[in-house]
Amino acid sequence: MDVPQESVSELAKQLEAQLFKKYNMLMLSGESLRQALGYPSQDALRQAIKRSYVEVPLFTLPNRRGYFALVKDIALWIAQCQQQRRCNTKKK
Repeated sequence: MDVPQESVSELAKQLEAQLFKKYNMLMLSGESLRQALGYPSQDALRQAIKRSYVEVPLFTLPNRRGYFALVKDIALWIAQCQQQRRCNTKKK
């Protein structure tokens, strides 16, 4: 079943606004990133990153520890998962 791109895009915009309002940041890391992606613990997120299970684009920054993700990318991923009514946890 194909989902209209407009509905995914609109939902992503709404989610992005909500995430930005909650975290007041354009990119997340650490505990905020864990919460936004729905992992039960930092260890679970760390393992998912190690195994390449995280489908949101992550990046590092010079002279900063950990991984970061844009709120925009997280919102789009959540919207796509919701519209598909499922979310693959492993990259193909």
